[in-house]
Amino acid sequence: MVKKRKFISKVINASFSVGCVLSLSAATVMAADAAASNAALPATAVYAQQTKLDQANEVATRQSLRTLNIRWYPKYHVAAPVGWINDPNGLCYYGGQYHVFYQYHPYSAQWGPMHWGHVTSTDLVHWKDEPVAIAPDRSYDANGCFSGSAIEKDGKLYIMYTGHVDLPADQRKNNIDKVENQCLAVSSDGIHFDKVEGNPVIPLPKDKGIYGTDFRDPMMWKHDGKYYTVVGAKAASTVGQVLLFRSDDLIEWDFVGSMAKAEGNEGHMWECPNFTDVDGHDVLIFSPQDVQPEGDKYRNVDQSVYMLGNLNYDTGEFKHGEINQLDRGFDFYAPQVFKAADGRVMMLGWLDMWGSAMPEQQDGWSCMMTVPRELHYKDGKLITAPARELLSLRRNERTYEQVEVTGEKTLDSFTNGSGEFDIDFNLKDTDGMTMHLETAPDERMELSYDKKSGIFRMDRRYSGQNADGVRRATVKTDDGHLRVRGFVDRSSLEVFINGGETVFSSRVYPSTDKTEVKAAAKGGTLHVDKASFYALD
Repeated sequence: MVKKRKFISKVINASFSVGCVLSLSAATVMAADAAASNAALPATAVYAQQTKLDQANEVATRQSLRTLNIRWYPKYHVAAPVGWINDPNGLCYYGGQYHVFYQYHPYSAQWGPMHWGHVTSTDLVHWKDEPVAIAPDRSYDANGCFSGSAIEKDGKLYIMYTGHVDLPADQRKNNIDKVENQCLAVSSDGIHFDKVEGNPVIPLPKDKGIYGTDFRDPMMWKHDGKYYTVVGAKAASTVGQVLLFRSDDLIEWDFVGSMAKAEGNEGHMWECPNFTDVDGHDVLIFSPQDVQPEGDKYRNVDQSVYMLGNLNYDTGEFKHGEINQLDRGFDFYAPQVFKAADGRVMMLGWLDMWGSAMPEQQDGWSCMMTVPRELHYKDGKLITAPARELLSLRRNERTYEQVEVTGEKTLDSFTNGSGEFDIDFNLKDTDGMTMHLETAPDERMELSYDKKSGIFRMDRRYSGQNADGVRRATVKTDDGHLRVRGFVDRSSLEVFINGGETVFSSRVYPSTDKTEVKAAAKGGTLHVDKASFYALD
């Protein structure tokens, strides 16, 4: 399967044709570009921004014109035209459209010095590639423009990001190998950015209880006429924390305090912090590193979690409850929140995980974002439901009602590698259910639920390439019904249980683009009260 795509003009949900594979080696092309990128920049150098931006955009444009193997390339998720992406950055609604920036290395499908890639949308489901927004071209960001956020002020769009510099070997001491500071760039059109003269605007504070030089991922918001930003850091070598800063103008910033710190098994470094209000409740979201597994919890290399609480804007202290995971699947990290045009709190995450095999790298691209999700508060927890805008993608509805399953039954199927299912299982006459998303004989993703234990299970051990592991979570079914809604998109599966009370997200690499959805009872009779299936286009 192939697709000719042009940089700047992509629409994520476009139809794709069936044909041959890559006509020339993506790895060969990208290796040549990577060698020419001068990725390792001396910390003392100062570079003309337009020159480095031009270089990054030229490489991305040239490589995106090649023939792309689309076997695993998503139809309706955000992904880069070429190269590597990770954390979503700068999510916002500005100038009548949504903006998603992301950590981007255009020179290869592997992680490298970070740029900011960029897509825009008017509806959160159809996306257009924009030019690279910023590149590592200053002495204060010479080795990467790391993650950050965006905010509108006086009609202009400001982005704050972490300037990352790797110290030369002869300057490293006391385990300090880098410098990280917070930097600012501004745009009058949301596309072209200029870095401000006074960068960095938030250098690493001294004597404020910060350990080392891990100091990154600012997220800004406005409250009572003041601007605030949270930044991830460490309080000790094994104690992550989030810091709070305040400003009148986005240029001059004051340190307010440490919002929250890790206690026990809560992570050595708290990356990508977010602060927002969800239905009247203060929420701190972050991605802690080095959390150790606890039973079925924290099974990935790194985690993404939230805490509900109350922020004291004077002292910076965030009094909070327990930590909860946002997603129980294999691949979810560095989520960022933003406000929709109508005020809803939305979230987008990186639909991948550090340390994972990424077979799509052989095709010249790597990694993708989740579908947009909207956050709500319910019974002391956050609900992360699929954004309602996704309904507009539905085509070719097939709905079945009052289906009885005793053995195993095929309910429906998807072609072209993508689709949505929404199923209401009635468990009154069975001990549970099993779903198989079968892509070939002996190749499947398995979803199952055991009524007695209350455990919902995602098993990808037989799903194709990169097939490994099981993830589990406890799910309540007080009324005996289990609603399972899923989004399939070539190399991803996102499953929302009971309206988003529990979510499992995973990459999956099948050998075909057809998926049969099968259901089976765990003894007795499984009642499928309603099952709807859709093509997404």
